[in-house]
Amino acid sequence: MFLCDSWTDYEVLDTGDGEKLERWGTTVLRRPDPQVIWPKRAPEEWRKAQAVYHRSERGGGSWEFLARLPEKWEIRHGDLRFWVRPTGFKHTGLFPEQAANWRWMDGLIRASGRSDVRVLNLFGYTGGATLACAAAGAHVTHVDAAKGMVLWAKDNRALSGLPETSFRFIVEDALRFVQRELRRGSRYDGILMDPPSYGRGPSGEVWKLEDELYGLIETCAQALSDRPLFFLVNSYTTGFQASVLSNIIGRCVAEERGGTVDAQELCLPVTAGGVLPCGASGRWQREGG
Repeated sequence: MFLCDSWTDYEVLDTGDGEKLERWGTTVLRRPDPQVIWPKRAPEEWRKAQAVYHRSERGGGSWEFLARLPEKWEIRHGDLRFWVRPTGFKHTGLFPEQAANWRWMDGLIRASGRSDVRVLNLFGYTGGATLACAAAGAHVTHVDAAKGMVLWAKDNRALSGLPETSFRFIVEDALRFVQRELRRGSRYDGILMDPPSYGRGPSGEVWKLEDELYGLIETCAQALSDRPLFFLVNSYTTGFQASVLSNIIGRCVAEERGGTVDAQELCLPVTAGGVLPCGASGRWQREGG
């Protein structure tokens, strides 16, 4: 597994009975997690929760605030800083487990010794990976179809004190952007993506990961440069095994470029014991990378 154990401002305190108890800085949140089918280990810890997210039988859900919380607050990972806040869709604006991938990409960018590394982050959300790659010395193009998420990523960039010249922020459909970049002849040394399981495009078209993922990866692989460093795909789709990502990345990237593919579960340690599964990541890197 890819285990993310590099946080001090974030902690999974306990898991159980379909929920996870998390510390975000000094704030403790309680959120549902369908993969947690075991009982709680530390029931007394759950009394620390300052807000609880309740699912609705009609879909979605809402927060119940048990204490007065700020609208948003700052947490850190190394030199990176992020704004987090409870949203109406259960999320907080950050997926802490992804820091395991941030460290991996950081290491490859720094080890390359290059000052011209170009990275493309698709479905970039609020920019955790974008900031990590830029801090390592890359220029990052951040793409997300949601304007609000791109604005949040820009705020995180400013909060972290990283120069604007290291970034390009784009509000657009990921596949359409890559297709246009291919026509322009634009290429990238690192490409990463975190596509949703399901969604609708700007014209109402339906996106289903199982139908679209292979074509998306196949197209994006064509946008790699002649000296690529990495290719990363994340998936939070329940039932998608890591080997699915391994097979697709192997066919679309490794058969053409060589290098190595490693796909595993992405997990967070739980203070009360065990690990929390958080989807899967498939990684490709060039030989000697």
